[in-house]
Amino acid sequence: MLMGVAIGTAVTMLLRQGPRGSRPAGMLLSAAGVGATTAGKWAGRGARRGAEWIGDRGEALRDKMPSLDDMAEEITDYLSAARETISDTVSDELRDLRKSIRKQRKRIGV
Repeated sequence: MLMGVAIGTAVTMLLRQGPRGSRPAGMLLSAAGVGATTAGKWAGRGARRGAEWIGDRGEALRDKMPSLDDMAEEITDYLSAARETISDTVSDELRDLRKSIRKQRKRIGV
């Protein structure tokens, strides 16, 4: 209910007629329009500078990037190295487990 009262009061204040016949909402809208225009000009300048930077340095950046084939080959190498490491670790653990089982069997006489 309090929210409704606040919204109603705000709408009344915005839509009422001022002492000179102007409406406060009109002033707010014109200020918002000026702000939007200024923001558009600022964004346009920033976009132009960014496009010029990319144009100047884009080719050099593209040349520094590895090709997709090189990236795929590197990832394949990483995965195969990881697979080998995991396989070695599992083999070592399995060998240690078998040794432990043999020791336990000897200890209990089985």
